[in-house]
Amino acid sequence: MRTHRFYTNIPLSENISVELPSEVAHHCAQVLRYKVGDNLSVFNGDGFDYFSEIESIAKKSCTIKIFSKENPNNESNLAIHLFQAIARGDKMDFIFQKAVELGVTEITPILTERCNVKLDKKRLDKKMQHWNKTLVSACEQSGRAIIPKLYLPIGVNELQTSEVDSLYLEPTSNKKLINSPSSLSIRLLIGPEGGLSEKDIKQLKLKGFIGIKMGPRILRTETAGLVAISILQNLKGDL
Repeated sequence: MRTHRFYTNIPLSENISVELPSEVAHHCAQVLRYKVGDNLSVFNGDGFDYFSEIESIAKKSCTIKIFSKENPNNESNLAIHLFQAIARGDKMDFIFQKAVELGVTEITPILTERCNVKLDKKRLDKKMQHWNKTLVSACEQSGRAIIPKLYLPIGVNELQTSEVDSLYLEPTSNKKLINSPSSLSIRLLIGPEGGLSEKDIKQLKLKGFIGIKMGPRILRTETAGLVAISILQNLKGDL
């Protein structure tokens, strides 16, 4: 039987028994039909996978015994903080999922002048919960044991200056990613579906961001960031 990985937001350590949260217990015992004695792997974002055995199963609970832990050593040496302009529909789910698979360490949704998505507090709370679940699911699938940090959305004018190398994608730039700084810590900003406005670009330059061109074709927002991350990981990271 295939050993699945499950995320659980509880303290974990070797040689202890823990009761899985109800949602995880239901998925493990009722959906996947795990039995007492079956092995599984759990993680809580502390950087380790905890290898376990099911100790007991009740109607709505599941207890596991942790017998060892292991650092999967699959975090990139390149720390990328992705600033992604908020896109419509389920595009953000796709972007966040793939960005996690490609090794980003931090994500901040960005509100730009041409962003067509409006978020009141209630809707923002739901979005943040949903996006965090997307990151967790992507970590479960990709084998990462550290969950990238997700920050609340901010406007372009709220960006801070930083000593970290900061890039944004700009089709009219004469600079390419291959000519970008050799630092192993990068801020990467991706514009919205309608592109960055002149006002956005002015703000970005004031904050120390450098425009980078990604070839002769215009890429969609859900494509551009993932291509840029892949190139950066190939040039400086672990791809």
